[in-house]
Amino acid sequence: MRKEIALITGASGGLGSEIAKQLQGFKTIILVGRNQEKLAEVAKEIKQIEQVVILQCDMSQRAEIEALAGQIIADYKQIDLLINNAGFGEFKYFSDFELDDIDQMFKVNVLGLIYLTRLLAVSMIKNKNGHIINIASMAGKIASSKSTIYSATKFAVIGFSNALRLELAPFGIFVTTVNPGPIATPFFDHSESDRAYLAQVQKLALKPEKVAQKIVDSVGYNKREINLPGYLECAARLYQLAPRIGDFLTAKVFNFK
Repeated sequence: MRKEIALITGASGGLGSEIAKQLQGFKTIILVGRNQEKLAEVAKEIKQIEQVVILQCDMSQRAEIEALAGQIIADYKQIDLLINNAGFGEFKYFSDFELDDIDQMFKVNVLGLIYLTRLLAVSMIKNKNGHIINIASMAGKIASSKSTIYSATKFAVIGFSNALRLELAPFGIFVTTVNPGPIATPFFDHSESDRAYLAQVQKLALKPEKVAQKIVDSVGYNKREINLPGYLECAARLYQLAPRIGDFLTAKVFNFK
């Protein structure tokens, strides 16, 4: 795999910024996010990459995504590594969601990811080179109460990635899905209930630096999935084999929301 240009969405903080800081071997890294000031702060901490480019884009807006992809293709011809990290979640009862909230989460977590991948993968196919890493979640394997919409978006990302992997394999393009459990990042600053959830699982929450390292280590390798932590990967397998037991455990034992 050629390692010239990498692009990371949701790079202004959390897991995205940690991946950017650890990524090695590329000449150019493109950081994409909504907050240009935060992107600039992350860029200052990246010393190992020759060129760091920051581009502002709201991943819920199709027109902005199309403009972003057009600029990237015009300037760089192709991307070698695409890390779709942008996403957010709200955790509350399904009946408490406004329809606009549902729409927004699907736009960012699913449609934005698919749009950008579709627009950039064409050049990957043409050049028979590339690696696409989609950040999904263990919530896309094990659904739990108060995560109806978030889980639905991540189930969608996993399904999309699994099909995409088969389509792109003949062109030598890798597709990796990353399914982490709770990560101690500002992801959970969205609401008081989200912060309360993180406080309950603080001891079990993954360190963003360690998750980022696992992702960086997978770049250029045909790895199907990264599931973290190990005990949740085992739980996901049990959930598939014994769904009734899985429902009981997620409802009664592991329901921290």
